[in-house]
Amino acid sequence: MTDDDPIAALLTRIAAQDRAAFRDIYSVASSKLMGVLLRILGNRAEAEDALQEVFTRVWLRAGRFDGDKGRGMTWLIAIARNHAIDRLRSRTVQSSNDDGDAVAQIADTSRSPLSGLVAEGEARRAVKCFDELEPDRSAAVQGAYLEGLSYEVLADRYGVPINTMRTWLRRSLLKLRECLDR
Repeated sequence: MTDDDPIAALLTRIAAQDRAAFRDIYSVASSKLMGVLLRILGNRAEAEDALQEVFTRVWLRAGRFDGDKGRGMTWLIAIARNHAIDRLRSRTVQSSNDDGDAVAQIADTSRSPLSGLVAEGEARRAVKCFDELEPDRSAAVQGAYLEGLSYEVLADRYGVPINTMRTWLRRSLLKLRECLDR
């Protein structure tokens, strides 16, 4: 495990509170994790803050790493990715259009007139595909991906277990993709 995966060896040492190993893992992994965070968050300052929080989590949770379940870098990337997604979900969603027109909310009005028409047509297709889903499934997908609501919030809202909500969302996304590919 450790010969093949140097990050795993560092994580094992960090679990034993080895500060030198923590410095080493930061040197080895920080640029890769910064890239992951920057790609997801899209803001350098926020990604830098998130990186520090990720390494705090690594220090606190290194004992949870199990080399039999995966590689060390994969574990670090998962922590960074999950933290970035949590940050995205906690952002407040600001809607510039309060008239309730779903097409207008999806369409990008900052483009040229021709691309605006194309985008509006695509938005109408997307709304039509949403209408093909069961109403609660459609609302759950919109809550998760347009409003940034967590699985827990959605599960509470619809009175279902979290794993059921994950299944609803996954299956609904597959149906949406099928519909949009037609």
